[in-house]
Amino acid sequence: MVEAFAPGKCILFGEHAVVYGHPAVALAIDQGVRVSLKKSEEWRIGGEKFDPFKHPHISHILHKIFYYNGEPLDIKIESQLFPAAGLGSSAALSNAIGAALHKMMKPNEKLDIVKLAKIGHSAEAAAQEGRASPTDTATSALGGCVVVSGEPVKGTEHIFNTELVTPEGKRSWSIYKSILPEKTDGIWLILGFTGESSPTGKMVAGVANLLSQVPSKKDEMEAINEITLKGLDALSKGNFEAVGLAMDECHEHLQNLNVSSDSLDRLVEAVRPYSLGAKMTGAGGGGCIVAISRNPQRVSEQIEIAGGIPMISKIGTKGVKII
Repeated sequence: MVEAFAPGKCILFGEHAVVYGHPAVALAIDQGVRVSLKKSEEWRIGGEKFDPFKHPHISHILHKIFYYNGEPLDIKIESQLFPAAGLGSSAALSNAIGAALHKMMKPNEKLDIVKLAKIGHSAEAAAQEGRASPTDTATSALGGCVVVSGEPVKGTEHIFNTELVTPEGKRSWSIYKSILPEKTDGIWLILGFTGESSPTGKMVAGVANLLSQVPSKKDEMEAINEITLKGLDALSKGNFEAVGLAMDECHEHLQNLNVSSDSLDRLVEAVRPYSLGAKMTGAGGGGCIVAISRNPQRVSEQIEIAGGIPMISKIGTKGVKII
């Protein structure tokens, strides 16, 4: 049997603006997806018969990437992530499956993390009608703080470039890593799930429609871009008070783009008295908020009181690993 674990992610800055060429900053989180593979007499997943049409990510990696033609596999998946909540659960699954298959089929070959991120991205695209951002898979594979941008970002290290042919044409991205401070001074990430799924496609389309109808709303994208760069610089220097202020500002601009929701705003307002900063994370319309705080238990309590489900993570989680 082989096992692999891949973390989920949260977007700290830049959601929606990244669609228009601005940078996005994502952090790997402690929680993720663990996959185990064991040879079996029949194909099974989660104790049931494996249906490749119900699991397009796994089927793509098995047959289109690794060309697996060995014995049937018993696949077990354990996820700690809220589904369809903007935490990169499908990307973590793709990365964990890819890492486990690599170990099984190439036991003496070192895992290439960049190649794995690209495999995960291709699986995401195959499952999403050719459309997928590399943000989730890159952050899950690399761990730490990942920046996706069309242009170089000051204070970051370029890791790789990637591209994808989508129904709308070819898209390209550059992936960078930002160095996090060695000491986080007891700072924690606290995620709060509204209990509502986040409809990414619908929210992205809604923003595009808003920008076409109200061109002045493009100023919101420029503002988010400036906040992202400011927040990233503060993060790399360990100035978490400034990071928190940038998060608060970012949430206001996302509200102006109509991508927040009553449930997200309620959680944000509930945690702010006990946080350095808080905002929605991901596409919006549901999903999660993220806060940074020195008092994660108090923030978690406030999330529960406001009707959400909390999750606590440290900053600086490592990427995918073979167990």
